[in-house]
Amino acid sequence: MSLILGVVVTLLIPDSGFSADCYADYKAKQDNPLRLHYGVAQISECSKGAAKAELSARLAAQGWTLLNIVSVFDESGLAKRKQSAGPNYLRF
Repeated sequence: MSLILGVVVTLLIPDSGFSADCYADYKAKQDNPLRLHYGVAQISECSKGAAKAELSARLAAQGWTLLNIVSVFDESGLAKRKQSAGPNYLRF
């Protein structure tokens, strides 16, 4: 009975596509005039390759070009990056 209930609950919870504990910090730029930023974003898969593909598209939609993924980390790394990311903390 509890197995069936667990399956039903899992099916009823909407999937946001994000794992709660996957994040990447990155560097991006805009041209004319040159603007650079460092940011932190939640990602759906914990790998640099997946983060690069995902963030390239998100950033491009807002006129930014991804320069590189600095690292991929879990929720425990958020606090130490928040101040450095400033307004680009979980923005994209």
